[in-house]
Amino acid sequence: MSTCRDRSAVIDPVLHPLRRLLLWALIPLLLTIQASPALAGPVDWREVPSTSDGQQWWDAGSVRRTRDDTLSVLSRYSLRTEDDSPALGTLVVMEIDCDQTLYRDIQKNGLPRFRAEWEAPANDDLISEVIQAVCSSGLA
Repeated sequence: MSTCRDRSAVIDPVLHPLRRLLLWALIPLLLTIQASPALAGPVDWREVPSTSDGQQWWDAGSVRRTRDDTLSVLSRYSLRTEDDSPALGTLVVMEIDCDQTLYRDIQKNGLPRFRAEWEAPANDDLISEVIQAVCSSGLA
């Protein structure tokens, strides 16, 4: 029993200042995390021409150039339903290679898509229009 008390007498004076330091380091971090939603800027949704498949928008305020010299943009789309009921929208972060007219969805509804493959828009006019609009926007 006495060895536990002896260890406690040695360790407590060391741990107490470390706990205080950790607490003071965490407070600014927690305040920053709490403030982050307030730092989010307004979105600037721009709609591309709708098709029989649905509608798609891209956010001009989210266009960023990546380290690989591609563009990243937030986009959302709603596919048409057969019975004209309101369709649920899908939110994606697209990475666009303007030189090769390729894209990949690196995030879908907030979930990352690791190792997403590059795709050509093929016959998807909505995606083709988003790529054309983002690449010609001059925003990044």
